[in-house]
Amino acid sequence: MKRDRRIQNQAFSLLELVIVVAIIAILAAIAIPRMSRGSKGAGDSALSGDLAVLRNAIDIFAAEHTGTFPTAANITNQLTQYTDIDGVVSAIKDPNHIYGPYIRKIPPLPVGAEKGSTSIAAAPAVGVGWIYTASTGTIKANCADGETDEAGKKYSEY
Repeated sequence: MKRDRRIQNQAFSLLELVIVVAIIAILAAIAIPRMSRGSKGAGDSALSGDLAVLRNAIDIFAAEHTGTFPTAANITNQLTQYTDIDGVVSAIKDPNHIYGPYIRKIPPLPVGAEKGSTSIAAAPAVGVGWIYTASTGTIKANCADGETDEAGKKYSEY
C-alpha cells in the first residue's frame, strides 16, 4: 500500500498539465510575433550595413583613383580585384595593379523582390540587386517604391 501511494504522488494531475500547457501557449502568443518582427528588422539592418560597406568601398576606390569612381560596366571587378591607377583590373597584384581589392565579394540584396541578387547595374532589371550611378558614385537597393521597411521608408531610399 505504501508503494502504490508513493507512485500516485509522483504523477501530475490533469489540472497541472492544463495549466502548464496554457502558460506555454501564452508565452508562444507573445514570443512568435516578436520573433517575426525581429527577422524583418534584421533584413532592414542588413540592407543598411551592406550599403555602408559598398559605399565605403566605392569611396576608397575613388580616393585611390584620383577621384574617379568605378565604371558601371566593371564595378564588381574593380571593387573585388586589383586595379591600376586608371582602374584597369587584374586578378593578381603586380607592380602596376597595386590598388584594392576593396571588398571580398558583392553582398546579396537582403530585402525586396530581388532578394539574393548580387549583380550591380546602372538601371533596374530582373536579377539586379544594386543600382549604381557611376557619375556620382551612388549605390542603392534595386527595390520598387512599394517595398518599404516597418517605418514606411522605401528601401530604395536607404
